[in-house]
Amino acid sequence: MTDTLAATAQGEPADSRSTAYQGPLLDQFRAQTAGQDLWVFGYASLLWRPEFEAEEQYTTRVWGWHRALKMWSRLNRGSPECPGLVFALLPGGSCQGVVYRVHKTQADEVLTRLWAREMPMDVYTPNWLPCATPHGPVKALAFTLHRSSPSFTGDLPAETYQQIFRQASGRFGTTRDYAQLTYQSLQEHGIEDRALAALLRHAN
Repeated sequence: MTDTLAATAQGEPADSRSTAYQGPLLDQFRAQTAGQDLWVFGYASLLWRPEFEAEEQYTTRVWGWHRALKMWSRLNRGSPECPGLVFALLPGGSCQGVVYRVHKTQADEVLTRLWAREMPMDVYTPNWLPCATPHGPVKALAFTLHRSSPSFTGDLPAETYQQIFRQASGRFGTTRDYAQLTYQSLQEHGIEDRALAALLRHAN
C-alpha cells in the first residue's frame, strides 16, 4: 500500500485514473461489498496513512503473500532518471499487517477512494484475502502484484538498493523515508519484519 488517495503506489500520475478508476472491476468490487462492512488489509503505507476512519483494527497475518519492496516508483518515491521503490504483496510466504473494518455506511466511499489511490494504472491486482480477527475470519481487500508485472523489479543487487536509498526521491519524498516509516509503523504494531530490517541496512 502507498502514498495518497490521489496517486498510485507505483508512482504514476493520478490523472490517468479516468480509465481504471471507474472500470468494470471496481463495479464488481462495489457490488460485492454493497450494504456490508468493508475490511481492508494494510501492509505498508496504509499502516501509517490509512486516510479513512476504521471502526476496528487488528494485527493479523495473510498467507500466500509476502511484503516486498519490489515495485518501481518513478514519480511518488523516485523519478524517471532514478526510479525509487514501493512495497507490494507478492505471491508466496505470509505477511503480517493490520486489518481495518470500515462501517457499511462508509464502505462504498472508502472503496472508491482506495481505488483512486491504488488502481489508476491497473498495476495492482485487487484480491479478497482471508484475515483472522478476534471475532473470526474476514475477507479483506488487499492490493497484490504478480511477478509478470512490468512494475515488478525482480531481485536487485545490494549496490542498487544502496543507490536507491541514497538518491531516489519523488513528489512524496524519498524511498528511504517511505521504507523507514513502514518499518517503524510495523514495530509500533508489534510486527518484526526481518527482511525489511536487513534491507534497511543498505540505507545506512
